[in-house]
Order: sequence, then C-alpha cells, then structure tokens
Amino acid sequence: MPAEMTTTKEINPPGQNQSADRDVILSITDLHVWFELRRWGFGNAGYVRAVDNVSFDLRRGESIAVVGESGCGKSSLMKTILGLYKPTKGTISFDGKDISKFDTKAMRWYHSQVGYVQQDPFGALPPFMTIQRILEEPLIIGGVSDKSERIQRIRKTMEEVKLAPVEDFLEKFPHMLSGGQLQRVVIARAMILEPKFIVADEPVSMLDASVRVEVLKLLRGLQEKHNLSVIYITHDLSTVSYFSERIFVMYAGKLVEKAKVQDLLQNAGHPYTHALLLGTSDPDANNAKTFKEVPPGEPPSLVKPPEGCRFHPRCTRMIQGECDINLPPEFEIEPAHQVSCWLHK
Repeated sequence: MPAEMTTTKEINPPGQNQSADRDVILSITDLHVWFELRRWGFGNAGYVRAVDNVSFDLRRGESIAVVGESGCGKSSLMKTILGLYKPTKGTISFDGKDISKFDTKAMRWYHSQVGYVQQDPFGALPPFMTIQRILEEPLIIGGVSDKSERIQRIRKTMEEVKLAPVEDFLEKFPHMLSGGQLQRVVIARAMILEPKFIVADEPVSMLDASVRVEVLKLLRGLQEKHNLSVIYITHDLSTVSYFSERIFVMYAGKLVEKAKVQDLLQNAGHPYTHALLLGTSDPDANNAKTFKEVPPGEPPSLVKPPEGCRFHPRCTRMIQGECDINLPPEFEIEPAHQVSCWLHK
C-alpha cells in the first residue's frame, strides 16, 4: 500500500455478510486502484491513480452506466470488479463477501457469477475454435460434466441471443460470422453459466451503427428476463438511455456525478457532464456541421493529478481559491442526484 494512503479499516472475512441491504448484490466502498511506477526498474517513481476513492452499490436487477472519456479509469474499475486487479485500498463485496479475500476456489466460483462482455468481438474469440467449442469451454471449466447437458445449455443460450437456427452456427468459426453475430456469441458466452451480474465493456462501440441499438435491446431483454445486474461501461451518453437506470460519470479516477438517467440528461450538474453531453453525436443531420463549445485542454495526468477538483484546469466556471485548492465533496442537488462540484455548495 502506498505510504501516503491511510490504512484500510478492518473488513469482514469471506462468507460473512457485510451489507445489511440484501437487495444490494455488489457494494464498492472507498475503492483505490493505484499502479506503482519504477524508474529504470529501481526505486519508486510515483503511482498512477487509476481509481481514487470510488464508492457505489449495485442492486439486484439494476443496470448502471459508468461514463467517461478514454483514460478516466473506467477499464481499471471494471477489471478490479472482475477480480483481475487487486484493490490498493477499499473493498468490493459480492453478496456480502469481500472478493479480495477469496482463494483460488472462491475466485473461480465468483467468476461463474459474473459475465463479461468484451468490447472487441473480433479479438475476444479464439479463431481456431468452433462456436460450439467456444461456448462449451466455460461449462467444462465450470464443472458441467454431462455432454448432453452442455449441448442443451448451449442451444438454449444461442436461441436467447437470437443465433438461430442454432445448427447454422455451431460448427462455424469466428471468421465466418459478421460483427453483430460475433458480439451475440460473446454475449452468449457471458450468459452460459447463468451469472448474477454482467460487466459490459463498450459492447457496441466496434459495431456498425445499424446494429448497435439492436444489440443493446438484446442485452436489455436478457437483463429483464433473468433479473441480471449490469455494469455498462461506455464513453457514449447517446446509448445509455437504452440500457441503464442510473449513470455514474467518471473523470480522472473519480466519480463526479451520480444520477438517474433522465435526471442527468435533463439536469446535468457537473461541468464535465455538460461537456460530455455537448460531445454526444446528434441524430439530426441538420446539426452535423455545427461545432459546439467543448472544454479546452486535455485530461490530467493520473500520476500527478491537480489539487482540488481534478477538472478545474479545463473548467470555464472554476471558482478561484476554491476549486483549485479544495477537493469538492458530494452535494445532493435533488433526490438520488449527487454532484462533486463547488458550484452546488
């Protein structure tokens, strides 16, 4: 743990329920994910503060979107939730159990409860395996020993993601499918072990515009049918209304705004959220050549983030002597709508 960070408070061991709210499936508390830098292999040269003091709860059957530009920490947050990175500080509790305390067996169980939909369907699937083999592999690893049961579950899942007739796809290789079909295979693989929640990492960004809404509606239908919880990672605010109940806006490793989808789209409270909305593509062709005002500059370095609000060097509404010095707390500007910005003091 970095010396400048305070010691994490004592947490409960695996198996002990940490949350009194049984409706919460995933609870993230005071999460920090810092990566150490070394100078020529020797000595500490600082830390990349990829995720810095993030907290939120995900309820059963709920879908949330984590939105932000490239480099804001979305991927690091996602990989830590998946158990691929260990938290530097803080806890991630799944069904009341701290996943950082899991041994290999418990982590294998956890991975069976979490589905992962990758961004790039072309790179996510092994090119030397047939679709049947791709979908059968997690079942074998998950301990489904009966061959007929595996085939039955494969067929059922393929029909759910609308890869039908199933016989037309089972013996095909990934290069024989279109991008939309490949992403349906990726979704089927995420669903094959009947998980409790899904992490979808930019699931439509590599697809043609003509199939994006179709795939998002498919995911939404699966979520409602199976009462899945979903974390939807994206940089595109234009797609979240198809898929999510709440939006968390992330900037430079921190969550700067949390709100219900319509509340945020109609009454964004943080200047960075306004900037994201301005950068959202407009479906009206008459506005295609309209250049909108966007904040100047680039996102800050996560090795040496600015003091105070991390957005203040780019903010046109920055309060001198406040935003550049003090880190803003969360202000509730309306019920269930929190904004970390001194403008709402």
